[in-house]
Amino acid sequence: MHEDEFGDLHRDLTLTADVTRRDVLRFLFGASMLHLLGCAGSDDSSGNNDACPAIPEETAGPFPGEGSNGPNALTQSGVVRSDIRSSFGGLSGTADGIPLTIVLTIASASTCAPLPGHAVYVWHCSREGLYSLYSTGVTDQNYLRGVQETDANGQATFTSIFPACYPGRWPHIHFEVYPSLAAATAASNKVATSQLALPEATCDLVYATSGYQASVTNLQNVSLATDMVFSDGAVLELPTISGDIAGGFTATLTVAV
Repeated sequence: MHEDEFGDLHRDLTLTADVTRRDVLRFLFGASMLHLLGCAGSDDSSGNNDACPAIPEETAGPFPGEGSNGPNALTQSGVVRSDIRSSFGGLSGTADGIPLTIVLTIASASTCAPLPGHAVYVWHCSREGLYSLYSTGVTDQNYLRGVQETDANGQATFTSIFPACYPGRWPHIHFEVYPSLAAATAASNKVATSQLALPEATCDLVYATSGYQASVTNLQNVSLATDMVFSDGAVLELPTISGDIAGGFTATLTVAV
């Protein structure tokens, strides 16, 4: 699947009857698994652990920056960091925007237990809808990209900015999960690729602020139902959002792999 920065995306997944089954799993997960880690180790009468629905596999898009399509930021010194707002590895530049903290908890889809020692690579577009390393004007930047190792609770935390809504795509954040920090150097080592779908109410608040003007119109022309990534259901990919414009927002999601 490929998408460009103007939203032209062609999915290589064919929607079949299996989509209905996945949507049902997503609904059940959203309704009953808010405390995902609480299911770890809970056995039924047959001795089987409860399963947590795995995060849907989504396209990395044409701007991943992990070697699968052009540049590989994962091999650059300084990519392992929590604050991803500035460029690294000898590059300079900072992405402006409303602060956003991204907290991802990686858990086992088979046992629901947290997965410490894994790694998460996060990347997304700027306030202007541009992807560092790829988009015209920011090919000499690598901001809004970074890797974190999950802690004892399976958590990886990033400090970033709220991304734009660019034409043809619902506001989103890309991420990949790797089995270890050492493995997070090439896309071939990843165990999952997915995206966060940012909630509309928060998008409306952010896009009413300076610098996000183009996102207002772009958001009016797309919906989760028409987005070519999230149209088959986004329950497992919608983070919980807290915070406000003045202090910034926090997006929290448990990701089962």
